[in-house]
Amino acid sequence: MRRLTFRRPDDWHVHFRDGAMLETVVPHTARAFGRAIVMPNLVPPVTDRASASAYRDRIVAAVPQDADFTPLMTCYLTDHTDPADLIAGFREGLFAAAKLYPAHATTNSAHGVSSIRAIDGVLGAMADAGMPLLTHGEITRPEVDIFDREKGFVDEVLIPTLERFPTLRVVMEHITTRQGAELVAEHPDRMGATITPQHLLYNRNALFAGGLRPHMFCLPILKRAEHQEALRKAATSGRSNYFLGTDTAPHLRHLKEADCGCAGVFSAPVAIGAYLKVFAEEDALDRFEAFASLNGPAFYGRAPNEARVTYEERATPVPATIATGEGELVPLFGGGSVDWIEASQ
Repeated sequence: MRRLTFRRPDDWHVHFRDGAMLETVVPHTARAFGRAIVMPNLVPPVTDRASASAYRDRIVAAVPQDADFTPLMTCYLTDHTDPADLIAGFREGLFAAAKLYPAHATTNSAHGVSSIRAIDGVLGAMADAGMPLLTHGEITRPEVDIFDREKGFVDEVLIPTLERFPTLRVVMEHITTRQGAELVAEHPDRMGATITPQHLLYNRNALFAGGLRPHMFCLPILKRAEHQEALRKAATSGRSNYFLGTDTAPHLRHLKEADCGCAGVFSAPVAIGAYLKVFAEEDALDRFEAFASLNGPAFYGRAPNEARVTYEERATPVPATIATGEGELVPLFGGGSVDWIEASQ
């Protein structure tokens, strides 16, 4: 039985939702991670300091008493974002970053930015303040193939934006392509990237293995095997600008298994074990702590967690469903097993 001890990780991309869902899912992240960047795509979205402060209070109230966990809030950018309010929230320590959702790119993104040029004033203020921009990197024009949306975003949106704002710091969230990984590697001083467990574990064949698999549907969508391989190489490379971000995204089972199902993989209950499976397969366990516990804090200018955790390679069953006050969630590996688990469990 292999064992691995490392600093407590952070999750640099989570969705907690709200209400009964929030109360169910927060403990899974809070017990495994020291901090998490919380996405703002609620209904209505978190678009200013007041709504972010209230949302943070609701999250903190859902954290178990035995968990040492800090939520890090983000602001949902719109065409009408007030730069003064945004930067004030950043300087006060309320906002850790701001999130760019292209309009209609993913769940609850209808209020997102219509065109990147519409927020040039906001991006300039962020660059001056050193506030990170987090991007959902897809273009959403209907004529663009869904498997090409990320590459299109890199070419049409991100590269020109980096050129217009040479001091803007950017995280390309949940990268899914070789092109995304390469762009981040080309800008090590100002770019980072989060990588999800599902995009490391699977390629687009998993969407159709034996039939349509709605719980494998996420956005950005799973890509070809060649892109999966590029992501695995990036994550396990030891390079400092790739770091852990699960994009854990809970949706009720009946909404995933609908004729127009929701996009998202609920990975929080097994996230660290899922990543460890990949690093073990790539013979890169010696580089896991950097990816999970060091690179993210360094990018955000924060100290790594002091606490250590130990995981052991021990197959452990994962429940098929998790109950909420509104219905069931199906977690990653649900009904199967996870290969790595915290040693105290």
